Amino acid sequence: QVQLVESGGGLVQAGGSLRLSCAASRSISSPNVMGWYRQAPGKQREMVATISSSRSTNYADSVKGRFTISADNAKNTVYLQMNSLKPEDTALYYCHAKSFLLAIDYWGQGTQVTVSS
Repeated sequence: QVQLVESGGGLVQAGGSLRLSCAASRSISSPNVMGWYRQAPGKQREMVATISSSRSTNYADSVKGRFTISADNAKNTVYLQMNSLKPEDTALYYCHAKSFLLAIDYWGQGTQVTVSS
């Protein structure tokens, strides 16, 4: 049983920055992938950024060059540094983790990010 807890969301002006954190209650069995997804009202949930156990990263085209995902394995924590925020980034951001070996998915409760114009 793994629990994911997000933090760092808030209200910022366009052009500002936020750093989201996702702390796992314990390490995820390898191979694995962890990442961030977001969902705005009336829209489908979309992938924002992922990082694998081999530390390979992927980003949605809409956030490339602005967001950076990283991981601190010793702390079982994944981060999302969000710079140059735009109103279009407003959404509920969810942390996600997948263990391929165990075929298990984990989701956090979400943290709200609101960007004002």
